[in-house]
Amino acid sequence: MTDPASPAIPSPRWQAAVGVAVLLAAAGLAVGALQIPGAAGYSGVGPNFLPWVCAAVLALCGALLVREALSGGYRNAQDGGGEPQARLVPFAWVSSGLLANAALITTIGFILGCALCYALAVQGLRRAQGETRTLEGRVLLVDALTGLAIAAPVYWAFTKFLAIGLPGLTNTEWL
Repeated sequence: MTDPASPAIPSPRWQAAVGVAVLLAAAGLAVGALQIPGAAGYSGVGPNFLPWVCAAVLALCGALLVREALSGGYRNAQDGGGEPQARLVPFAWVSSGLLANAALITTIGFILGCALCYALAVQGLRRAQGETRTLEGRVLLVDALTGLAIAAPVYWAFTKFLAIGLPGLTNTEWL
């Protein structure tokens, strides 16, 4: 049951705005699907099939969100707890990790780029949880090693086993 007094549950106007944003994302995906050739491949399905399916499902979800918002709002929404306002510092840490990875992946390679992304994102998540002392040397080292331990097997699986080229630091396909 919706608690209209709960500050964590957005108003029906904002709920409708979320639905419209989802519809716009579906339209953007459909425009992108138009750019992909539609010639059928081996299984009779062209390379633009999946983007069209995703666009259609996303559009359906957006339409249902708008309908739900306009018919009284999300009736089963519950206050998820937490803070009523976003915390910008953790958001900035996570965003900087994603942006750094996108900017540096072709320069420093997939493994180091993803490890850096992981280390920065974890800093943001720790700050969101209210942890202090997140910039200590041991914590940073563990975060960096954990990021490397996650990124390296993914890189090797894609380059060695699936023969899918990812940006590497060297031409060896190992780093």
